[in-house]
Order: sequence, then structure tokens, then C-alpha cells
Amino acid sequence: MLEPASVFFYVIGLWWWPALYVGLAAQSADLLSRGFHLGRLPLVGLHDTLIFLTASIVAFSVPFYKLISEKRLFRLMLAGTAVVITFAAVFSPPHEGPLPALLSTYYFEFHVALSFFSYALFGIGAFLGVLYLAQPDPVIEKRQYKAILFGYVLFSVSMIIGGIWAYYAWATYWLWTPKELWTSILWLYYGFYLHARFRPFWYGRKAAWTGAIGFVIVLFTYVGVGLLMKSSHSF
Repeated sequence: MLEPASVFFYVIGLWWWPALYVGLAAQSADLLSRGFHLGRLPLVGLHDTLIFLTASIVAFSVPFYKLISEKRLFRLMLAGTAVVITFAAVFSPPHEGPLPALLSTYYFEFHVALSFFSYALFGIGAFLGVLYLAQPDPVIEKRQYKAILFGYVLFSVSMIIGGIWAYYAWATYWLWTPKELWTSILWLYYGFYLHARFRPFWYGRKAAWTGAIGFVIVLFTYVGVGLLMKSSHSF
């Protein structure tokens, strides 16, 4: 269990960017070791997905960090988010043992992995939106758009794969559980952002705000629905 070490290095990352690489390496090693031990991707339950989400956010942030001029605020948002999410994972018990029969399929693993890759990119889009609001640089806003666009493509693919998995598991592509309902809301929200952003009256601060607020919906879809509503998804 390398989560405490990851938290430590992510805290250091608030001041020193290379420490984030060390935290990412620790989390990646934890995911790989648990994956080899379990014989599957460790993507079941809150603990595993929190670690996977944090590692994805930090990994995807690297090219964006290198291309922006205002690095301090971006680093503070990134490291602070990594600390909070990883710290939450410390108090969430990991899911051990083999997958249940319904989850023992590559469709499930691809669906979950792509979902959290997209969540990570939506998070980076939120960071860049806040950065643009603090420093209105059109280059930052364009990179926010690219992060969200790429995340939206991955999210759309994950929904398609999830539908295929659902058909094999329950003989239907869609069940309209709370998780699936909020997944649809999230997909429509970012679809609205991608279209509205090209309208002259929405470009700039409104687009930045829309992209930043979207990550709140991401977190509610991910954690809030599982904690507050009964759903077939446990994360």
C-alpha cells in the first residue's frame, strides 16, 4: 500500500513539480502490483478508482503543464486535487479477490478505464478554465477546449462499450439507473459546452466557467450518485 507515500509526495508537489512525478510513480507501482496480485485491473470499488483517477489526472497533466506559462496556479490545483483524492483513498478499503461474474469481461475493464481517463481530462479542463479566469489568455482557453474534447471522445467510447457490456450482463443496453441517468446528464453537459464554445457570445469567460463547473458534475456522477443513490454501479 503506497498511498501514504503518494500523499506525501503530492503535498511536496504543491511547491516542487518533480515530486508529482514521484507520487505518480508510487501510485502506478501500487496499481501494477495489485493488478499482478489480483490477476486483473484494479478498477473495482472506491479505493481502486480513486487511485486510478488521481494517477490519470497527474499523467495527463504533464503535456499541458509544459505548454502553459502560468505554472504555479496550475501546479497548486493539480497537486491539491491529487492530495485530496489520494487521501480519501487511504480511508477506502480496497476490493480484493476475483471479479464477480458480471464484471469478468474486457468490456468492463475498457469501460471503466476510459471513463476515468475522460474524468481526468475533464478535471484538467477545469484547472485550465480556472487558470483562464485568473489570466485571460486565449491559448489557455484553447487548451481547455482540447482537453475537454479529447475527454468527451473517450467518454463517448466508454458509454458505447458500457452499453455492450450491459447487454451481455443484463440483456439490455441501458437500464436508466441513477448512475446511467447522471452519465447521460454529464455527456449532454459537455456536449453543450463543445457546441456553445463556438458561439461568439459564449466564447471566453463563459466557456471557461462552463468547462470548470463541469468537473463538479463529474465528481457527483462518480462519487455522489454511489453514496446517495442506489445504483448497479458501486463507484
